[in-house]
Amino acid sequence: MTMNQAKYGLAVVAGIILSTVVGLAAETVEIETFVKARIEIGEMMMNYFQGGPQFAEGQRPSPEQMKEMGADINAKLTTLLAKHNLTIADYRKRSPEIFADDAAVKGFLNGHPDLKKRYEALPLDRMGRGGSTGRGY
Repeated sequence: MTMNQAKYGLAVVAGIILSTVVGLAAETVEIETFVKARIEIGEMMMNYFQGGPQFAEGQRPSPEQMKEMGADINAKLTTLLAKHNLTIADYRKRSPEIFADDAAVKGFLNGHPDLKKRYEALPLDRMGRGGSTGRGY
């Protein structure tokens, strides 16, 4: 009887450890997916506005131009996120949670210096941090 309880106890402990390890592995994969997506989105947006139509100092695009730009950006964003098996809705819903775990994101980036360099080059203050009023990609 005691032997069966010990085996049962070990099985429960092993199950808990295994589920924790699997959970951490899944979390790491999610962090990788979202960090890579954020890097690609940031680079895409920087390139879009550097090569896009230029407006005079202080001049805003017309409502028609804004609508066209929004549609173009969403089309490019949809294509980019599809490479990561994400939709715009998925990314917007999950990214605040993923990036809220600053230690996990920094831990991932520290293990990938090439991605860290690209991530740190992004204008994160305009990508959903620092009181951004934009969409916060």
